[in-house]
Amino acid sequence: MREVKKITVKTIAATLTALLSAFLVTVPAIAQRPGANKFDFPDRQSDLKVAQDAVVDQAPKADQGYITVNGARIFYTVVGKGEPMVLVHGYPLSGDLFARNRNALAKRYKVITMDLRGYGRSSAPEVPASISIYAKDVLDVMNKLGVPKAIIGGMSMGGPTVFEMYQQAPERFRGMILIDTIADDASPAEAGLWRGVAEQAALRGVDSLVPLLLPEMLSGDTRVSQPQLANFLTKIIEQASLRGAIGGAYALANRPDYTQLLGKINVPVLILVGLADTVYPVPVSRSMNRAIQNSTLVVIPGPAHAAIFEAADRANTAILEWANKIK
Repeated sequence: MREVKKITVKTIAATLTALLSAFLVTVPAIAQRPGANKFDFPDRQSDLKVAQDAVVDQAPKADQGYITVNGARIFYTVVGKGEPMVLVHGYPLSGDLFARNRNALAKRYKVITMDLRGYGRSSAPEVPASISIYAKDVLDVMNKLGVPKAIIGGMSMGGPTVFEMYQQAPERFRGMILIDTIADDASPAEAGLWRGVAEQAALRGVDSLVPLLLPEMLSGDTRVSQPQLANFLTKIIEQASLRGAIGGAYALANRPDYTQLLGKINVPVLILVGLADTVYPVPVSRSMNRAIQNSTLVVIPGPAHAAIFEAADRANTAILEWANKIK
């Protein structure tokens, strides 16, 4: 009688590991092909400008430019005067995620945003597959802009980036803002999802990520009633380079566990989360709130994962009310 091979969890894991390893071998080659850098799509910045005009009442007067750090050309925007506030975007977005926040926050703060390497108008000389390189880039941009200390916030992937920054240089923080984010490392299930996103981008292009990610970014009500917001985030996602999209997904899949850091944070912390966020839902933020001694949790009814953008007015109010109490 023919022997039937017993299938075990170990066998399945070994098979999946082999398949993933084979894919990883192909990723660098795919990411280096023509079109991997967003500068191959010069028309997309004008598309984004048209979309931004539909969601921002008046474009703020801004200081914009490029700074080269760690081999990458980083695009930055500075709006307003006063105490610096640095905001770090999530995956696979850009500094323009905060287009609806800059005006309000800049009335009292010097708001600094940047496109992480591989996103928006910033270049990625290679696949940036770690949180640490994003953190180093942000700290080095702050250095070159002459910002020794700031209130520093991050949305989604920007959260682990901010945790890594604090781990490397806690003295650079006056306060911390955590927006729809997480301190835990990725579970096996979540890591698999992010690797799937990387494979999707590699095989079908960055544009194919829009229908996967946009329903998580914005609530269904907003996508229907305010299509201009959905269009704007679509344009931001489409602006990401292939290297950035692949690298960011792997950075999220392999991110460190920062939960042990939470109890060591000794600056005021604001935790913002949209009630309809299904990526890192409210219980994740509540857990961070319990672990961080001097933290304030604000749950915003209605918005999903991109609450900072979807419910910008309420997010701005929460940030200003909290930040103005920092001594």
